Amino acid sequence: MEPNVLLESLIDEAGVSRAGLAGHVNQAGRARGLCLRYEHTAVSRWLKGQRPRGQVPDLICEVLAGRLDRPVTLDDIGMGIQGMHPAAARGAGLSGFVEHATALWRSDEQQRPHLATAPAVTGTTAVMPVWEWENPPEDADVSRPGPSRVSMADIAMLRAARAHYEQMYRKAGGIATRSRIVGFLNAETAPLLRGGYSDATGRRLHRAAAGLVAVAGICAYDSDAHGLAQRYFHQALRLAKASGDRGLGGYVIALLVNQSLYLAEYRRSVAFAEAALRAAGPHITPALAADLHAMQAKAYARLRDHRSALVCIRRAEAEGGRIRSGGEPDETGYVQPGLVNVQVAEALLCLGDLPGAREHAAVAVRSPAHDRGTVHRLAMLTHLELLQGEADRAARTASEMAERARGMESQRLRERLRSVREHLAVSGSTDARAAAGLIDGALRVPL
Repeated sequence: MEPNVLLESLIDEAGVSRAGLAGHVNQAGRARGLCLRYEHTAVSRWLKGQRPRGQVPDLICEVLAGRLDRPVTLDDIGMGIQGMHPAAARGAGLSGFVEHATALWRSDEQQRPHLATAPAVTGTTAVMPVWEWENPPEDADVSRPGPSRVSMADIAMLRAARAHYEQMYRKAGGIATRSRIVGFLNAETAPLLRGGYSDATGRRLHRAAAGLVAVAGICAYDSDAHGLAQRYFHQALRLAKASGDRGLGGYVIALLVNQSLYLAEYRRSVAFAEAALRAAGPHITPALAADLHAMQAKAYARLRDHRSALVCIRRAEAEGGRIRSGGEPDETGYVQPGLVNVQVAEALLCLGDLPGAREHAAVAVRSPAHDRGTVHRLAMLTHLELLQGEADRAARTASEMAERARGMESQRLRERLRSVREHLAVSGSTDARAAAGLIDGALRVPL
């Protein structure tokens, strides 16, 4: 069953406890001649996705409507025909999607444990959001009446916030950044999406919101909350579709491709990358195309399809050569010099081309990058140096990597540190053992 974030959000908004809601439902039932004996445990089951029988869903609506002083429907509490499944956000239209999305943000800000531990979905449920982004119908009109009008200054604030939290993520990691950006989504983004705006302003608003939600997904991914990250990416993709920006949608799919690679869903990675390249078409930028082809190369390498991997490597390198400073949107700024090289190095290593992988990894490390990207590049180079029997050189590279990783709270970086530490420890080199001890010190600090 899927957690009922809509009901949870309304209970919180109404300021009633689970036991309190159960008591109010029992009381409302007595007014209808029903003998109900619900307790807080029943409400907990409803929040986990169980739908109570008979008139009880209607009673829940009645109780919450009375406390909120507005009508509350079965779909509002996640117990209508549409509201029983995550796909409800798609079937309920753009306004319904916004309500589902903001309910999730509220639950995440309150650190509901089921969100952080939910696994990523697979199969049709994982594929449908990408298929719906790629195919009609489009949103003909995203305008919305509302109590307050959204201004261009509001949209500029969202764009500035996206850049701010992206930089925070790069410097401090997703664990440290996640609560901050989710709090911003609830306090600032949700009211704007529920506000009033014309179609033109609405498109810009949804584009800005998509960029923020995508960064929230990146932070969840970096925190090992893969089911939550996937839901944020799917939300960002729906917002991108509402904006009409196909290139932005391609960027969000690139995030899904990266997550699929991590989860070892290699065929899905290839298919999603193909969808992004196909559907974004002329709107795709060289940086994004280079990243998508490079990730495809890694997926094909994992699938032992050498020919396809090499074709994608050549395409990634060709697109990388077309990247021009200032010619990319803010979202694809992560495709910095050397990123394609480190992606290609991973693919070549999987294909067994150790010298080629080492050459690309060395180029990646020599290229300018933010600290987070540099840590990943140094980790790859350390591994390759060890594989080529250069343990003392690897120890120096690993020491620099550990120093660069200071202050970052990231599960992904911790995995890289642990992997490097294990390889250093078995190398037999005194310098390598000393570097492993340096990493041990970093890993002793809890996240």
